[in-house]
Amino acid sequence: MRARKGDSDAWNALVERFAPLIWSICRRYRLEPADAHDVGQCVWLRLVDQLAAVRDPAALPGWLATTTRRECLRFRRAARRQQALDHVLDVESIPGEQTGLAERELLLAERHVALREAFNRLPPPCRQLMALLIEDPPVPYAEISARLGIPVGSIGPSRSRCMDRLRRDPAIAALMSTEDAA
Repeated sequence: MRARKGDSDAWNALVERFAPLIWSICRRYRLEPADAHDVGQCVWLRLVDQLAAVRDPAALPGWLATTTRRECLRFRRAARRQQALDHVLDVESIPGEQTGLAERELLLAERHVALREAFNRLPPPCRQLMALLIEDPPVPYAEISARLGIPVGSIGPSRSRCMDRLRRDPAIAALMSTEDAA
C-alpha cells in the first residue's frame, strides 16, 4: 500500500473510499454528527498507528468496520459515564448516616470529571502514551514502542513529562490544593 509509505494521494484515496463506511456505522449507533466525526478521527488515527501491520489490503474494510464499531461503543460508554457524573446529588435530601457516603461519591465523581477533562487537554502523543500505559491487560513497553514509534528507553521519561503536564492542569492543580488544605 502506497499510503503506508507516506503517499498523501494514496491516503486521501483511502479516506475518500472508506469514509462512507465509517459514517454509516456511526449512524447505526445513532451518534450525533459531531460525535461521529470524533469517532471517525479516532478510527483514522488508529489506522495510521496500525497501517504497517495491514498485510492484506482486502482486509482493510473489515478492520475499519470492526475498529469503528469498537470506537462507537467506547464513545457511548464514555457518554453514559459522563451523564452519570453530571447527575448532581442533593445532599440535603439524604438521611444523616448516608450524607458522608454521598459527599465522598460526589467528590469522587468530580475528581473523575476533572481528570477526564485534563486528560483530554493533553497533546495527542501524551494521550496516546498514557492510554497505552493504563490498558488492561498491561501493554508491554516493546509494543508501546512499536505502536508509537518511540524508543523503549524514552517511554518512562515521556510518561513522566505527560504526568507533569497533567498535574499542572488547572483542574487537577485545584483538586490537589484542595486535598492539601484538608
